[in-house]
Amino acid sequence: MQWRALVLGLVLLRLGLHGVLWLVFGLGPSMGFYQRFPLSFGFQRLRAPDGPVSPALGPAGPSGPSWLQPPVPGAAAGRRRAPRRPRPGMCGPAHWGYVLGGRGRGPDEYEKRYSGAFPPQLRAQMRDLARGMFVFGYDNYMAHAFPQDELNPIHCRGRGPDRGDPSNLNINDVLGNYSLTLVDALDTLAIMGNSSEFQKAVKLVINTVSFDKDSTVQVFEATIRVLGSLLSAHRIITDSKQPFGDMTIKDYDNELLHMAHDLAVRLLPAFENTKTGIPYPRVNLKTGVPPDSNNETCTAGAGSLLVEFGILSRLLGDSTFEWVARRAVKALWNLRSNDTGLLGNVVNIQTGHWVGKQSGLGAGLDSFYEYLLKSYILFGEKEDLEMFNAAYRSIQNYLRRGREACNEGEGDPPLYVNVNMFSGQLMNTWIDSLQAFFPGLQVLIGDVEDAICLHAFYYAIWKRYGALPERYNWQLQAPDVLFYPLRPELVESTYLLYQATKNPFYLHVGMDILQSLEKYTKVKCGYATLHHVIDKSKEDRMESFFLSETCKYLYLLFDEENPVHKSGTKYMFTTEGHIVSVDKHLRESPWKEFFSEDGGQDQEGKSVHRPKSPELKVINSSSNVSGFLQRWFLCGRGENNTNWSFRVPDRRLVAH
Repeated sequence: MQWRALVLGLVLLRLGLHGVLWLVFGLGPSMGFYQRFPLSFGFQRLRAPDGPVSPALGPAGPSGPSWLQPPVPGAAAGRRRAPRRPRPGMCGPAHWGYVLGGRGRGPDEYEKRYSGAFPPQLRAQMRDLARGMFVFGYDNYMAHAFPQDELNPIHCRGRGPDRGDPSNLNINDVLGNYSLTLVDALDTLAIMGNSSEFQKAVKLVINTVSFDKDSTVQVFEATIRVLGSLLSAHRIITDSKQPFGDMTIKDYDNELLHMAHDLAVRLLPAFENTKTGIPYPRVNLKTGVPPDSNNETCTAGAGSLLVEFGILSRLLGDSTFEWVARRAVKALWNLRSNDTGLLGNVVNIQTGHWVGKQSGLGAGLDSFYEYLLKSYILFGEKEDLEMFNAAYRSIQNYLRRGREACNEGEGDPPLYVNVNMFSGQLMNTWIDSLQAFFPGLQVLIGDVEDAICLHAFYYAIWKRYGALPERYNWQLQAPDVLFYPLRPELVESTYLLYQATKNPFYLHVGMDILQSLEKYTKVKCGYATLHHVIDKSKEDRMESFFLSETCKYLYLLFDEENPVHKSGTKYMFTTEGHIVSVDKHLRESPWKEFFSEDGGQDQEGKSVHRPKSPELKVINSSSNVSGFLQRWFLCGRGENNTNWSFRVPDRRLVAH
């Protein structure tokens, strides 16, 4: 206890010093934050340099966070070649006692609060609260918004594309006039065991949703939200084991698969007339690529299509969709920096020139890395894993700043920053909320220690605001962009970390998030985007991913008996949270050689023919894109764990 008293005394001394600085000079950090999360994340308030932040400008001084410093030459190259197992005591209950302590609260109190068991009754209560959250949002959408794409929960009405302002990409990129929220929520209904509503919703989609619409949508958003959901629901319906209950549809004739095929065909023109193979960012579902289409696209948008397109190809026996998605991934991969191995965030699809040279883990790049790993998990293609491993090494070498270990050593805890893709130099001092997905991805590869520490950083921000601001400046300790559109990334990482560690701490995190959402975002007819995370003002929008991801991960976090955890089937979630079973069928690729770059010959030099697509009833396929295929190829784990300490699982969550 002597060492605890010493450490506690130092913490209180530091808090007192910060308080004096705050009162006298206005230099201290936000005391509200430190009352809840006194672990120093290097949030010293520094004077920002003029122009872009660069390590070349020199060290930040003795009080500057180590995140401002470039990686030590020579150290990065050998850092973190493989995931580390936490040493005994690392990131255990004592650690979280300090992390979550506050003024007048000793570590023992917080160790007891956050490290103790989470009672089954409380767990069931939180599960039911998460289910109720989904039901409230879903029922209000069906009552006030369907068949439109989204619900305006404050005024209780629907929202569709902004026909009056085609340049309103925040709306038009996502809303395609195809009942988006209903489609996106299908597999959440199944996971929650609501077979009657799932069956009803599927029939509604089959009978009322059409893609023969004069809507210009973003290829990426249509793929992950709509195509992915159709494929996930189709797999749930046709699963012979029916783990979620009877989700079968009477007289089902693969309609959702046909619809997925129809949508994908309408997205294929994005891959035409591009010199690099990187697709255009948007297509009109009737007419193809708009004449005035932008030649610039983000790396994540163009390089995160492979999971959905690959599943579709393997279900149909038609390589077309997987081939174009793989071609885009390889084109982007070949444009990475020769010096750092990093990619930028915006590229010209005709010239291959990097328009945006920022390399980070957030918007513009996040799901590109995610899908390199998840494509390998699903399809077993060795090349996908090789690309991911190389990308992960570059991320660790150039983006990861701070000390080597999460909970010991000199300097600040680890953080992943935004750098120039060519030099590895720091470009700015903010992170965005999308980066909160990364601890979950690290769990999938077994790098749990780093995931624990990075997750703690984002949870610290949540504890301060009751939400994650879209962009947070870690140097200024303030949000740069203040809104929170009900994003799921922190919940996703919380769920995956609980599955990996079984530490009830993450149940407490989930409860905090649930209660914050109920307190700050619930309105008359649903849950609303926070316009301002500080004053909690709202915007009249409930994005579809709130039902497809945020509610789903919260529900699964507390539902230990869910078939996802108990059925014996291995599952993976897409970047939109759609569930996909990992099985041998998706690893069968009769056209593997077709993807080779030396022209479609097997190892014996024999010609390899592209597999013929089975006949399908294509619903509402417009003639201008129905001939695209021909033109393209002419053109060349219970909570009774008493030893719950953070640990790396014996096996990865998803067996390869």
